Amino acid sequence: MKGATVSSKTLPRNLLGALFIGAGALHFLKTEMYLKVMPPYLPFSKALVLISGAVSVLLGALLMIERTRRLAAWGIILYLIVVFPVNIHMALHPEVFSALPAWVYWARLPFQILMIAWAATVSGKRT
Repeated sequence: MKGATVSSKTLPRNLLGALFIGAGALHFLKTEMYLKVMPPYLPFSKALVLISGAVSVLLGALLMIERTRRLAAWGIILYLIVVFPVNIHMALHPEVFSALPAWVYWARLPFQILMIAWAATVSGKRT
């Protein structure tokens, strides 16, 4: 049973890590799509897209390593706070991103708060 307990504690952390690695990789694979979501007031859009993708991959990988888990979880929280204005921009301008209904962009905002809570949960020493 001990293996099942460890697995149930590491699953949320590894799932969040994999989610961030996958999302970060998409910044490189679908750069043009990410450029569309960048608010016009941010300079160096392409560099910001690529840097944020690299940061996402790095934080996701570091979250899966025991020694760096706490730092990575807090890094993910900071990352989610920093990119929140981009999500607000998307919600305010859904016509630019017509692939989804407008309500989806608004629904993403509270989901990001849940992601912050998820990262805070997996940051503990015993998860």
